[in-house]
Amino acid sequence: MNMQTKLMISALGLCALPLAQAAEFEDFGRVVRVQPRVEQIRQPRQECRTEYQQVPVQQQRGTGGSVVGGIAGALLGSQVGSGNGKVAAAAAGAIAGAMVGDRVENNGRQDYNGVQEQAVRQCRTVDAFEQRTTGYDVTYEYRGRTETAFMQRDPGNRIRLRVSVEPDQY
Repeated sequence: MNMQTKLMISALGLCALPLAQAAEFEDFGRVVRVQPRVEQIRQPRQECRTEYQQVPVQQQRGTGGSVVGGIAGALLGSQVGSGNGKVAAAAAGAIAGAMVGDRVENNGRQDYNGVQEQAVRQCRTVDAFEQRTTGYDVTYEYRGRTETAFMQRDPGNRIRLRVSVEPDQY
């Protein structure tokens, strides 16, 4: 090996020496206690129910029977008599036919107000509270010291630690 190659290898070795002495490494600590952090979150929601209420209903009498009866009565009345009597008979037939047609269609009922049940949906907003775990307070031991850290998940029986070593500055 020539001299230049030996010098290059030596220089690279000297540059890599600080990396060989790692100032940071990983180790594990023993988990002593895990306490979940729980947060209450307000969740408004709709609560609905259906009630049945009595509402007034006005039934109206039909008019179709009166119209048809009046026309039929007028036609029949116009067949009786002659001259002005024919007009009077047609008018009387129209009135009588209208009355008969009304009775047939409405079955003799009068206008009246009835009641009917109607479904009414009523809703209101109520506050519901939901509990969510936001993380964990983890207490662990490492080399005789007890420490606590917040973590997003439960680490189990042991916790991975990143240990950093620094020289003491007097």
